[in-house]
Amino acid sequence: MRFLISSIVNAVGLWVATTLVPAVKLTPYGGDGIWQTIGSFLLIGAVFGLINAIIAPVIKVLAFPLYIITFGLIAFVINGALLLLVAWISTQLGADVFSIEGFTSEGLAIESLGWAILAALIMSISSFFTRTVLKILKIR
Repeated sequence: MRFLISSIVNAVGLWVATTLVPAVKLTPYGGDGIWQTIGSFLLIGAVFGLINAIIAPVIKVLAFPLYIITFGLIAFVINGALLLLVAWISTQLGADVFSIEGFTSEGLAIESLGWAILAALIMSISSFFTRTVLKILKIR
């Protein structure tokens, strides 16, 4: 149940990020209908949740000295890189479902990491507000 709620929160954050950041796009699986769009956001939100649950703790332990040196600001870069990983995994699931401008199969462009960091920051803020609303409504 917790993973399902976390996926919904990630999907809401991803929706806000795709709405506000022009270089972050999500093309729905199976067409342009509302249910395909919602399902695509939920699927990518679940992938982002899995990445955050499995890979993020390992990276945070390995990058602990960088957290100390940068007073925690490296977390923005790490979250952006994890979002780029989710974009890459989603292209493996289907053709260009979730994409960040500048991130191509030929390599990573510098501006794509900037867009990913901005999108990760927006996702964090919107996820915070969504979790707050869910706590007020007593949905856990």
